Amino acid sequence: MIPFLDLGAAYRELKTDIDAAVARVLDSGWYILGPEVEAFEAEWAAYCGADHAVGLANGLDALILALRALDIGPGDEVIVPSNTYIATWLAVSAVGATPVPVEPDPATHNIDPARIAAAITSRTRALLPVHLYGQPADMDPILEIASAHGLTVVEDAAQAHGARYRGRRIGAHGDIVCWSFYPGKNLGALGDGGAVTTRHADLADRVRVLRNYGSRVKYINEVQGVNSRLDPIQAAVLRVKLAHLDAWTDRRRAVARTYAAGLGDAEVILPHVPAWAEPAWHLYVVRSPSRDALQARLTEAGVGTLIHYPIPPHMQAAYAGLKLAPEALPLARQLADEVLSLPIGPHLEGVDMKSICQALSTGG
Repeated sequence: MIPFLDLGAAYRELKTDIDAAVARVLDSGWYILGPEVEAFEAEWAAYCGADHAVGLANGLDALILALRALDIGPGDEVIVPSNTYIATWLAVSAVGATPVPVEPDPATHNIDPARIAAAITSRTRALLPVHLYGQPADMDPILEIASAHGLTVVEDAAQAHGARYRGRRIGAHGDIVCWSFYPGKNLGALGDGGAVTTRHADLADRVRVLRNYGSRVKYINEVQGVNSRLDPIQAAVLRVKLAHLDAWTDRRRAVARTYAAGLGDAEVILPHVPAWAEPAWHLYVVRSPSRDALQARLTEAGVGTLIHYPIPPHMQAAYAGLKLAPEALPLARQLADEVLSLPIGPHLEGVDMKSICQALSTGG
């Protein structure tokens, strides 16, 4: 069986360095925040081209605390993609605001900037684009719209570690950028982890206070914060992996090129990459109107696949209260019925790529 993603292979490749990093933290006796987290924050900010990074417990917290740092809450609206993982919507709901979905560009699956303006109302406070599958959203028109309407931009970059938009790494285009270091991400910890990056010192400071019970001085609480701190052990692991992120991204890009060359006769729609985008290739997502049959055929051939994502947020019971009919967002629903993610991890072997391409080709 060809696994969808081999996390064990990533650990085995870096086992010596990861084990040493974990031992370093254990020997230090410093197990909450501290030097290891601060070092990773500095390294991650520099990598992303941002001035500040704040380590957090997970990616959902990164989104929630970013919105809280911007004082977004009840009565406010935040424009979100209709086609995304539900965490993007959940963060908006968690601060008491209302997610307002906008349909994607059918070619890239990312939010369509041309549709955003029509969704803006007097209650809109922020735009929340997602760099889905590791492909950058089209940020220039999004930022222009935000500027014209006096809105902030919060980026969900949970899948975009190392991606570039018009030659510049994702990490500081909008006001604040939110990251997940879930183990399956391109830069993944050995458990949950997250962060925000920003060029704004005041936003970084507010997130730091919010993540630590609303406190910057022990037992003095400025605001009602939460406990959402990146673990030093995870920070140490991320520091090891960050040194290899570009090399691993190059491997993913090589897999994507192999797929593009080898699936010419396959009855699927291949990913579209605009000239201005350099994807991180977190996922390689094809489309087929016969997706379920295709997935079954690949499973029979020993190829692991996943669907990102089978049910759009507006069709989940969690958002029944928005009273959006399934047909209200037809593009999101169509993508949910057609998308299929192929293996694309940095440890995928050439022989496995050949087998996948053969299984996908016409006639299997």
